[in-house]
Amino acid sequence: MFVRPDARGEGGAVVLLDVAEDTARRLGAHRIRLNTREDLVEARRLYAARGYAEIAAYGDDPLADHWFEKRIRIDPPGLTNTGIVLV
Repeated sequence: MFVRPDARGEGGAVVLLDVAEDTARRLGAHRIRLNTREDLVEARRLYAARGYAEIAAYGDDPLADHWFEKRIRIDPPGLTNTGIVLV
């Protein structure tokens, strides 16, 4: 996710994140995982404010320093996770 510097501070990142979460839910995902770099303090702050928890590293992205996950759907009793994860 990227917001141009001249468009930052206007809520665009929140809109992008909301659209990503809504799309993931419609596709049947139960959680979203994100990663970011150490220097992107604003991104880490946004993810935490939007309910993302820092998790153990996943994948092999050489630019990632922090990894996050958020549950976006809870299974009703009797249903299992579809395993869909948008990364």
